[in-house]
Amino acid sequence: MPRPLYERELYRLQTELVKLQEWVRAEDARLVVIFEGRDAAGKGSTIKRITQHLNPRVARIAALPRPTEREQTQWYFQRYTEHLPAAGEIVLFDRSWYNRAGVERVMGFCTPAEHQIFLRQCPVFERMLVEDGILLRKYWFSVSDEVQEQRFRRRLSDPTRRWKLSPMDLESLTRWEEYSRAKDEMFVHTDIAESPWYVVESDDKRRARLNMIAHLLSTVPYHDVAPQTLELPPRPPATGYRRPPRDLQTYVPDHAAGLE
Repeated sequence: MPRPLYERELYRLQTELVKLQEWVRAEDARLVVIFEGRDAAGKGSTIKRITQHLNPRVARIAALPRPTEREQTQWYFQRYTEHLPAAGEIVLFDRSWYNRAGVERVMGFCTPAEHQIFLRQCPVFERMLVEDGILLRKYWFSVSDEVQEQRFRRRLSDPTRRWKLSPMDLESLTRWEEYSRAKDEMFVHTDIAESPWYVVESDDKRRARLNMIAHLLSTVPYHDVAPQTLELPPRPPATGYRRPPRDLQTYVPDHAAGLE
């Protein structure tokens, strides 16, 4: 997708996201958006574009680390519930409770019995969220094996993105079919009417971001909320304040002055 066309439409959609945010806040709504999919499928970059112009006090990202020893003894969904939104909040889950159906299932981090319990309980859990009034949206970012490998190679050579690549990510290359089977089984059990899965084709990242954001907006019945009327007050007259001498403070060196 040409960059000018992409950036123009992205800005328009981001403007709509701000309107959505203000509607969520005004209506005391609760919105949960789940981002799942293959490693390097574009989940993080899409989340970044969604939150770029939003208020972090309203829209926050939940990207949980590996569970602690204590959390491993809890009911599986317990550590996720504390991150659910209160009234007037949006939570974007950068991976979610579906870890159990994906990486934990494939890598053997849970037992087959725990996996089966998850598949039975997850639809019940999500129906409870929806029945309580939470707006739940689930997106699966689908990327081909060829494009995933290309993105991994770019990460290896890019020092700003090298941190995104872990030994666990590399395992996804050699276990491609295992992850595919786990995803298919997960969809069978959790693609339910109350909280369906929406698949985002993400070989083209720009197109994927626009498609996902536009779809999200289309599923929420938001409307314009009139902003509070604000006027800049007149600046009061000076009362004799003098700024302290510059040599009494430590300034950041002018690094930019040396650039060409």
